[in-house]
Amino acid sequence: MKKIFILPMVISLAMICSCQKQDAVAEQQLAQRKVELDTREDALIERLNALDEKVNALDERVRALAENEKSRANIQTIPPDAQSQDVVRDAAEAKAERDRRMQEFRAQIQARITDPSQLNAAKAEKDRMTRERLQRQGAQQQSQSQKQYKFQQAQKAWMAGAAVSPAVQDAAPTSPTTPSALDAASPASSPPVGASSPTASPAATLQTPSPTPE
Repeated sequence: MKKIFILPMVISLAMICSCQKQDAVAEQQLAQRKVELDTREDALIERLNALDEKVNALDERVRALAENEKSRANIQTIPPDAQSQDVVRDAAEAKAERDRRMQEFRAQIQARITDPSQLNAAKAEKDRMTRERLQRQGAQQQSQSQKQYKFQQAQKAWMAGAAVSPAVQDAAPTSPTTPSALDAASPASSPPVGASSPTASPAATLQTPSPTPE
């Protein structure tokens, strides 16, 4: 009876331990995956910030060149011949430098517009990370629900085993092991040896005379 009562408890404890072990391994894997995704997300954010800083620097350079050109155009004084040649040479060099920088900037902007692979890749990576985060949250919720379901099943099995054991004890018949029961169960006591024989032996009935001296 004790074995029948202990067996469901052992099975329930084994199921609970296995469920807890599986849940711990799954949670550890999810935590590691989350750390990796967070690291990749931080790296992606840093890349986007670096691109924004480059764009801002180019905008500042363009504004500085425009202001320099405007200030040169506002000069109305005519220098002497020697100085005028130097000024014209400097203005030509500045204009060539400005044109070169403007062409570089336009080429960079055009390349970014015609081939937005970096921005598209960053956007796709961000969307994928968002989907993985949602899937991870759904997996955590599913793992918790499975854990709760397994625990409820184990608890039901344990309660069912505990309820069956007293019923089995009540239904088990009692065996007659007492001496009185054994005496009552035997049909009749064995008869004596003398009574069992129908006739007595002649040797037992006849008496031999003892010899007397004459």
